Amino acid sequence: MKEDFILLTGRSNPKLAREIAKLLKKEVHEPISIFSDGEIRVRIPANMRNTHVFIIQPTAPLVNDSIMELLFMIDAAKRSSASNISAIIPYFGYSRQDRKEMPRVPISSSVIANMISNSGATQILTVDIHSQQQQGFVHIPWDNLYGSYALIPEIKSQKIDNLIVASPDKGGLIQATGYAKLLGAQGVALVFKERDVELNNKSEVLDMIGDVKGKNVLIVDDILDTGGTIMNAAIFLKSQGAKSVRLALTHGLFSGNALDKIKDSAVDKIFITDSINQKPEVLKNKKIRIVSISQLLAKAIERILSGESMSKDLIL
Repeated sequence: MKEDFILLTGRSNPKLAREIAKLLKKEVHEPISIFSDGEIRVRIPANMRNTHVFIIQPTAPLVNDSIMELLFMIDAAKRSSASNISAIIPYFGYSRQDRKEMPRVPISSSVIANMISNSGATQILTVDIHSQQQQGFVHIPWDNLYGSYALIPEIKSQKIDNLIVASPDKGGLIQATGYAKLLGAQGVALVFKERDVELNNKSEVLDMIGDVKGKNVLIVDDILDTGGTIMNAAIFLKSQGAKSVRLALTHGLFSGNALDKIKDSAVDKIFITDSINQKPEVLKNKKIRIVSISQLLAKAIERILSGESMSKDLIL
């Protein structure tokens, strides 16, 4: 590594930041405190002049607080004459609002990316951003890594035979194909929604391409939010003869009553990363296996400092 560096983190996922710091044999500073009126205060104890600063802060729930903490830490580092400021954002909140899907709506992901850039970040690094064209929203380097780096070794250790990898929608087919290749799966299936013109009160039914009868199916996706779509896909796959259904997801939000849906679902196992700091009920859930991306991010930081290619061995 060519230069000294400093690690910062907010309140979004300090556990992940500490694990990264441990791998890098470096202290991570946690400079966030809260005033009595709820305002965020940042005070960084270390000298940052002419130093590369890495801010590890997924913009996860509470998403708006996480974003403001990130922006304030970036601004503090910039005003302290840091030479480079890398925003390490394992989960990028608002990433699903990446286009104008109807009139009179913002492209919220673009707004957030530009706020990060305008605050003084010189680089952004994410893990499984919802759509990769978002990297073009700003004119600073933006690297995107994949949760498969951590998830695939764990899935391989399960020794799942007769494996089919499935995507819960058409947009995830490329990701599913990549997983199938790396896992040596027997094939790929696509579950998709189709409008039923014969039924007035039911606008969508599930259909699929591929054969899952008697197979162990792994559904792959980037985000599990409320779980409705992916749980319905699991039920549908079981109805088509799937022997078992597992999920591999990078970001586990588990919003609303997602855990109740999982408890009563057709899903046998869920693999997620620790990009988001999970609540105790998720940690205790026997269906959920959490795999750390701390090694992936620690190696990425080393590559940024050394100038080595990010794609070599880190992008699966």
